[in-house]
Amino acid sequence: MAIDEAKQFVPINIAVLTVSDTRTPDNDTSGDLLADRITAAGHSLAARAIERDDAGLLVERLNGWIDDPAIDAVVSTGGTGLTGRDVTPEALAMIEGAREIPGFGELFRWISFGTIGTSTIQSRACAVVARGTYIFALPGSNGAVKDGWDNILAEQLDARNRPCNFVELMPRLRES
Repeated sequence: MAIDEAKQFVPINIAVLTVSDTRTPDNDTSGDLLADRITAAGHSLAARAIERDDAGLLVERLNGWIDDPAIDAVVSTGGTGLTGRDVTPEALAMIEGAREIPGFGELFRWISFGTIGTSTIQSRACAVVARGTYIFALPGSNGAVKDGWDNILAEQLDARNRPCNFVELMPRLRES
C-alpha cells in the first residue's frame, strides 16, 4: 500500500452480506473472514446478514442498507458465479441509481488469475455505488475474499492510500 502516514486513518462503517442457500452463521467462513478483516483494519462492522440467492431479497436488503446513514459500504460474498442461482450481479443492477464501478471486477479477476489461474474467468465479481453507498460483490470462496479484501478493498477503503481512494470520494457521492 502507498500509505501516507501523515494522514489520519478514517474508519468507515461496513456491512457484510453473505449470499448463499447453504451458509448459516455456524459455517459462514467467508463472512467470518470479511468481518475479521474489516475490524482488524480499524473499520466498524455496521451490520451482517445471510440472504438466499434471490435477487428480490438481495435488492430489499441492500436498499435498506443503502438508505441507512450508519452504513458507508457493503461487501458481499457469494452469488457471483455462472449458475442459475448466482444472481448477485443482477440484484446490483436492479438497485435504483446504481452506477457500476467496472474497474473493480477487472482488477479482481487480474489479481485472482495469480491465485487460481484461468478459473477466474468464471467470476462475475463486481461493484456499484448507489445513493452514496459502495457495494462490492466478491465470490463466495475464502480465497476470493482474501484476494478482494487484502489486495483491493483494504487499500481503497483506507483514506491514507495514495494517490487516491474510495473514502475521500464519500462526501461527494451524492452529487448530481
